[in-house]
Amino acid sequence: MGGKDIIVHYLMRNDHQSDDRTTYRRLGLAVSKSVGNAVTRNTVKRRFRVLAKAHEESLPPHCDIVVRAKPSAASASFSSLDEQFATGFAKVARKAE
Repeated sequence: MGGKDIIVHYLMRNDHQSDDRTTYRRLGLAVSKSVGNAVTRNTVKRRFRVLAKAHEESLPPHCDIVVRAKPSAASASFSSLDEQFATGFAKVARKAE
């Protein structure tokens, strides 16, 4: 699922049958050199971590998410990224049902 500045990939794990005590989500970030220099990439990753934490409750348990930054993510506003995360995570939640 993609937005203007991000692409969200997901995988539903089947490990919950073996251990019902742990219901956790895993997050991966992919920010390539095409986004910018090291300072820019780290800034984008920090923003992504904050936004993922804010919207993770909308995801089902046992869900692995990888958020990939497009080059335009470096210049995107925080509110624009917030909307894209909310939309992307909501689509994942709907498809995972």
